[in-house]
Amino acid sequence: MTEADLAGIVGVDAKTVSRWVSPGRMPHPRHRHAVAVALEVDVDNIWPEAVRSAIKTGYDREIVSVYPHRSFIPRTLWRDLIAHAGHDLVFGGYTSYFLWLDLPGLQNTLRRRVEAGARVRFLVGDQDSAITAERERIEGVPLTVSTRIQVTLDQMGKLRDLAPRVQGRFSDRHIALSVFRFDNDMLVCTHLEDQMGHGSPTWHLRRRQDGGLWDRYAAHIEHLWDIGRDIWPGGETPQDS
Repeated sequence: MTEADLAGIVGVDAKTVSRWVSPGRMPHPRHRHAVAVALEVDVDNIWPEAVRSAIKTGYDREIVSVYPHRSFIPRTLWRDLIAHAGHDLVFGGYTSYFLWLDLPGLQNTLRRRVEAGARVRFLVGDQDSAITAERERIEGVPLTVSTRIQVTLDQMGKLRDLAPRVQGRFSDRHIALSVFRFDNDMLVCTHLEDQMGHGSPTWHLRRRQDGGLWDRYAAHIEHLWDIGRDIWPGGETPQDS
């Protein structure tokens, strides 16, 4: 097949086809498909770089979205991730206070998830920790870190009848990194020292491989959970779903 023949099939002029076969040049996506059909080959055999540019194949393929501020995450995303998680929900924010404000009915949603077979865990900051006290000094706001933690503890208390399917532990090691897991989806908030939590750059990850970003953060939050202190001593015994 000549360049002119291919040009006639695809609907372009011969000079255009000539440019396509030059190093570093490729047609628009609509023409790539037409060329592949005409030559009876796969697009990735002709222009493998087109596939590489359109499909993530490295570790970054687990990155679904990136938000410069946690507050930029659509509330609909939070609702969807929580409502569709059927196995394991982990709220690893130091206070998780904002969730109760931004998501009306969250307590009922969590109750439904537990009744459907999911496990819900909260890893919250330690109100008695020197790290918490230092953060309060840095923030210098009336609504203190301890107060925000207490809001979450109060809301959790209303779900205590669902223990051990609802569990909670204290930690002071995640003050600079919050991890929220919903089955194979995860929101990772990387806190900036001079910012409030809503200003944290956030990654939306989805597990697609072993040993990737998702697994690293999942192992991190599980480690903190394992060394955390029970919020309800003697009242929760972890069970696998």
